[in-house]
Formats: sequence, C-alpha cells, structure tokens
Amino acid sequence: MQTEAAVATAASPSQGSGRIFGIIFGLILLVGAGYAGLHLVDDLSIVRSHSSTPFILLGVALLIALGFEFVNGFHDTANAVATVIYTHSLPANLAVIWSGAFNFLGVLTSSGAVAFTVVSLLPVELILQVGSGAGFAMVFSLLLAAILWNLGTWYFGLPNSSSHTLIGSIIGVGLANQLTAVKTGTSGVDWNAAIGVFKGLVFSPIAGFILAGLLMLILKSAVKIPALYRAPEGNKPPPWPIRALLVLTCTGVSFSHGSNDGQKGMGLIMLILIGTVPTAYALNGAVSGGQVQTFHQVSVQVQQVINTFDHGTPFTGDPREAVTRSIQQHAMQPDTAPALSQLIGKIDQQVGSRSSLRAVPQEQMGNVRNDIYLANAAIPLVLAQPGLTPDQTKMLTTWRGLGLKATQFIPPWVKVAVALALGLGTMVGWKRIVVTVGEKIGKEHLTYAQGASAELIAMGLIQAADMYHLPVSTTHVLTSGVAGTMAANGSGLQWSTVRNLLMAWVLTLPASILLAGGLFVILKHMF
Repeated sequence: MQTEAAVATAASPSQGSGRIFGIIFGLILLVGAGYAGLHLVDDLSIVRSHSSTPFILLGVALLIALGFEFVNGFHDTANAVATVIYTHSLPANLAVIWSGAFNFLGVLTSSGAVAFTVVSLLPVELILQVGSGAGFAMVFSLLLAAILWNLGTWYFGLPNSSSHTLIGSIIGVGLANQLTAVKTGTSGVDWNAAIGVFKGLVFSPIAGFILAGLLMLILKSAVKIPALYRAPEGNKPPPWPIRALLVLTCTGVSFSHGSNDGQKGMGLIMLILIGTVPTAYALNGAVSGGQVQTFHQVSVQVQQVINTFDHGTPFTGDPREAVTRSIQQHAMQPDTAPALSQLIGKIDQQVGSRSSLRAVPQEQMGNVRNDIYLANAAIPLVLAQPGLTPDQTKMLTTWRGLGLKATQFIPPWVKVAVALALGLGTMVGWKRIVVTVGEKIGKEHLTYAQGASAELIAMGLIQAADMYHLPVSTTHVLTSGVAGTMAANGSGLQWSTVRNLLMAWVLTLPASILLAGGLFVILKHMF
C-alpha cells in the first residue's frame, strides 16, 4: 500500500528532468512578471502625485492580493493535477507546468463577470469609498483573512475552498461595517446577491457527487477495459489511452479553474487599483469613439424613461445621497426616480462629449466611476416597476450594459499576474492535496476511471457556473466527485477524512467571517 512518502517519491521526476522543468517555469515566470511590470509602469505613467503613499499602498496591496492567489494555488489548482500525478500519467513538475499553462489560458479568456459578481456582495458605500481608510481596511482584511484560513487548512492537507473563504470574508466585512457604522442606514451584506452565490456553492458539490457517481456506473457498464478500473501500481504509468484521457481531463479542469477561480482575486485587485490610482484605472480607457456617442444617446433616452416615474416631483439636493439610500434599502423611494434621472444627466455631461473615457479629466475619473456604479446599481429597482414597455426595458438594460463596460474591466497584465501566482502556488503546495485526493477519501486507492470521471464532471460544472457568472469551488466539486465515484464503485469512504473535509467546509464560513470582521475593525482604526 502506497504511503505519503511513496506517492511523493513516485510523483517526482528525475533530478535532470526536474531541473529542465524548473528552468522552463522560471522563464515563464520572468517573462510574465516582466510583461505585468512593464504594463503597470506604463499605466502609472499618467498618474500625477506629490506623495509616494498611494504607490506604497498599491505595492503592498498587490503583493497581498497575489499572495491570496498563490495560496489559492495550494488548494484548488492542486486538485486539477492530483489525478495525473497520483496515477503517474505525467511527472509532477511537468503536470504542474501543463496545468499552469491552461490555468493561464483560462484566466486570459475569462470575461471577468465572476470577479465582479463576488465584488458586488460588498457594501455599496465601501466600494464607492475604496480609496478611503475604510476602503483600504476592507481590502486588506478580506485578503489577510482568506490567506490565514487557507494556509491553516493547507497545513493539515485539507482541500478547503478558497471561494467559501473569500465570500465568508466579504460577509464578515459587510457585517462589521454595518455594526460599527456611526451613521444610520449603512448597508451591510447584500443578502439577495449572497443567497444566489450560496446556491452555486452548495449545489455544485452535491451535483459533483451524484453526477460523478452516475458517470462511474455508466463507464463500468459500457466500457469493458479492466486496466481502467485499477489503482496505480508503483511508478508504472497507465496504458497510453488511459493516460491520454487523464491528461485531457486534467487539462479541462485546469482551464475551467482558471476561467472561474482565477477571477476571484482579479476583482479585488481592480478594487485596489481603483482605490490607490483612480486616474489610471477608474474608467475603461478602451471605450472610445462611437461607443461614447452611443452612451450619450442612450443616456438621453433613459432619462426620459425614468422621468415617467417621477410624477412631476421636483428634486433638490445631492442625487448621489438619494440614489445611495434607495440602493441600501433595496426599494424605490419617492425621490429615487428624479434623483436617478439627474445623476444620469450629470454622468452624460461629464462623459457624453468626450472622444473616449480616457479623455475625462483626471480629477473627475473617480467620481464619474462612482456615479456610473451608483446608477447601475439603482436601475434594477426601476426595472422591477410595473408598467414598463419592452422598449423601455431594453433601453434601461442597454444603458446598464454600457455602464458595466465602462467600469468593469480587467487589464490583461492583471490576468497574467494572477495566472502566474496560481501556477507558482501549485508548484509549492501540490503534494499534501494530491495524497488526500488519491488515498484518503476512499478506503481504496483512486483508480484511473474514478479520477477521469471526477475531473470530467468537475470540468463541466465549472464551465456551467461560468455561463451564469457564479463562483464555484474547484476543490468542493472535485473532492465530492471523487467521493461519488468511490461510493458508486463500492470502494467505501474513509469517514475520518470525509468528516475532516466536512468540518473544514462547515467551519470555513464562520471562521472567515469572524477573521475578516475582526481584522476590518482593527484596520479601520489603524487607517
């Protein structure tokens, strides 16, 4: 029976091969870091600041954010390579580089929608004031809490969910913000959005268990290849068709992981960039020409639509405060429609006549972004009103889409940096998770068919979640899939490991909520 040491030894390639793989990864790391660094410097070249403080904060926050993705690599990306390493289908270092390459492609081709779904759970006033002391406390507490909990579970070899950790941290910050606010009416957690995210996180492992078990039963009845249902023997790789299947499923899970999990840190990195250097990152400079003109035309029409709900009510005061209040209370107030119409008019005045969003004066960029964010968050309240015609609904939805394009964007260098951090984390931390997945979930060692079934289902579920812009946990989906194949195969489950996994899953939310909430209170006073 293979021990942990035997798995580690069997998974390791020769010293010469390891050196070659190390050199290849080192070159990829250098090129990627150089690309990200050069583009960051180029973006910051337009920033005019007499203080070095924003740049110091930016550097520290980016290091912590990439540290979160690095630790994420311990957990989630390690699951993607677990089966090919455990079954000796690929040498460990080659498997990690292969997985890292497809993680990289997955991150690069992602839309960023999952990233902003996660960020939207944060209290609206903290997002609007991300450059303030409270905003920095929010970002640092989120990231530090997620890193601390992930490191703790990794130390004990538990495939914990980085998704659960991050979302628990967001809830902790929201609750702490609500409980410690001086002003009344401060928003906490957007529970409607949170429940939608929870559904994806809870449903996906259950689906992984059931579907992977069913696929295993179908394979056993339809594919009569005895070697497919055997556990790895020593250092011997499986027959080439099985090997190709396992490499294919590893590739699919790695790409899917990059396209979903890789986005979670990207949203926080964008908050950091917007908060520290809004001049460079508050608005999407790629929006130009005809798009800006379209934005102006749609803004005029949307004001006309919204004005049908104001019933001639005059509005005086700050429209931002009125719109923020309606968002916090999740309902249209008597002054919401005229305030929102006025706010969209102000946005149009600042943007509609420009050649591009990059042409907006630097001192106005942060405010314009916040105004667009507020209007975008308030439009669903208007869409929920009865009596809207299809054309009016389309117009409001179009404006919202244009607003999202102006404010929700991720520069390519951010994607490159996140992909590299994920890959580097996998290089360092894969062994503990591989042994847990391969040997400690079932009473028998993982067979080739079980590994392929679990990874095929994980790949499909993650891609489906991407379509609906929902974050899911690669860890939960894959480990529950392995458990499902063990149950379907009659292999039995090691209940001590299953109990530990469930405890890690159950404790993750309350632990990360308490950690992040406590850190937020402390850091808010410090900043």
